Amino acid sequence: MYTFIVILILIVCVLLALVVLVQNSKGGGLAANFAAPTQVMGVRQTADFFEKATWWLAIILVVLCLAATVSIPHRTSGNAINTEVTGNADADPVQAASPIATPVSNADQQ
Repeated sequence: MYTFIVILILIVCVLLALVVLVQNSKGGGLAANFAAPTQVMGVRQTADFFEKATWWLAIILVVLCLAATVSIPHRTSGNAINTEVTGNADADPVQAASPIATPVSNADQQ
């Protein structure tokens, strides 16, 4: 699932880059090519379409990024550090750490 979402994110990023590059805030870009009065989509409709497409692609990108964050695969097996720290939980840490044997008192011998 995570891989599928990442692929969708890449596709949306490419589409968003293309839509943004086609636009020109000063009236140029692709909208300037449709300036003929006989066109079905005039300059204003083209600019509106690309503005709406930019907003929708940006919203889709944010939603997909949140979905990817939620669906990140979690490892079930611990790495070496976690295994080393939690691997010997039953042993007494003081006993295992001290190489010197504890002295036996006289009270314990009787």
